[in-house]
Amino acid sequence: MRTALPFALLLSAMFAAIGTTMPFFPPFLAAAGLSPQGIAAVLFAGSLARLISGPVLGRAADIHGLRRVLALCALLAAGFQAGFGLLAWELEGLLIALMALQILYSIAVAPVIPLSESLTVAAARGGAFDYGRVRSVGSFAFILASALAGWLVQRFGIGVIPWVVAAALLIAAGATLMLPVSAARSPHRGSLLAPLRIPIFRRLLLLSALIQGSHAAAYSFGAIHWAAAGHSPVVIGLLWAEGVVAEIVLFLFAKPVAARLGWRGLSMLAAAAGLVRWAIMAETTWLPALVTSQALHALTFGAQHLVAMRLLSEAVPANEAGAAQTLHASLGSGLAIMLLTLLSGQLYAEWGGAVFWAMWALCLPALLLAPGLKE
Repeated sequence: MRTALPFALLLSAMFAAIGTTMPFFPPFLAAAGLSPQGIAAVLFAGSLARLISGPVLGRAADIHGLRRVLALCALLAAGFQAGFGLLAWELEGLLIALMALQILYSIAVAPVIPLSESLTVAAARGGAFDYGRVRSVGSFAFILASALAGWLVQRFGIGVIPWVVAAALLIAAGATLMLPVSAARSPHRGSLLAPLRIPIFRRLLLLSALIQGSHAAAYSFGAIHWAAAGHSPVVIGLLWAEGVVAEIVLFLFAKPVAARLGWRGLSMLAAAAGLVRWAIMAETTWLPALVTSQALHALTFGAQHLVAMRLLSEAVPANEAGAAQTLHASLGSGLAIMLLTLLSGQLYAEWGGAVFWAMWALCLPALLLAPGLKE
């Protein structure tokens, strides 16, 4: 149990940072004087920077040590968030300056979650603890941080957000230094794209792009669609919280579930759940149906995440773990979600809730491809 504590602290700090930025960073940019188009431009620039820098820094971590690169990136990311706190009002309305700061932050933070996951999975694989239970602590921290950030914004104003994120990232950097020395990787010369030579890794990228990418419309327009149907902000917030709670429950029982179903079974389950979930969201906004669809987040997101973490720990050489994790984060989900978010915007404007049928269509080929994940 003691071995698991620094890993639990690391993931908790990482997901606390995400739980703060996801709901409150766009309003922070709005308060800094950016238009909706400006906010979208800043967020898109950050996403593009993460896609490019993540694999490069992941490979650097394989060469120079995962702990070292992770700690340095977390510290730099904390510094750039502090920069938002100090400079945002001085740069009020200056799109290019705020975009530059977001790009620097995104470059630094890009490998932080993948490397944290890689170190945690490696330790769990060695028998130190149950990965799912430690990962569930991170999901719980996400919920807690979102609630705490909302209270802090109400009490102190939106300007508190960068400082909360910076504090979480500083805690993450400290937790990284508490990890056992065995968590570091030995130097290895190789290619940034070396994991792509592994057939099962390439299939995983495609499956994650289809299954995790199918969440793009829900992440971007789910709350908007539900609000347009008359659901209150409180109900919408509870629906999102329900999805994360369902994810936590799966992670708590991840070890026996993964052992029983294997890579193929979990991925097929994720794709099949997507077919049900997106069909529900495409056809109705009836609250009991939405409660059912949000419970399925445990499978559509959580089951495929377990597939990725287990496969990356078992099928990829240890000295390529950083590159594999960051490539998967960038190409397996990040790129797909970014492009599908842009597509969802156009489709939602034209189709409304029927946009979720497009997400449904992504899960159908995933269901057919999943049996190819040979153990």
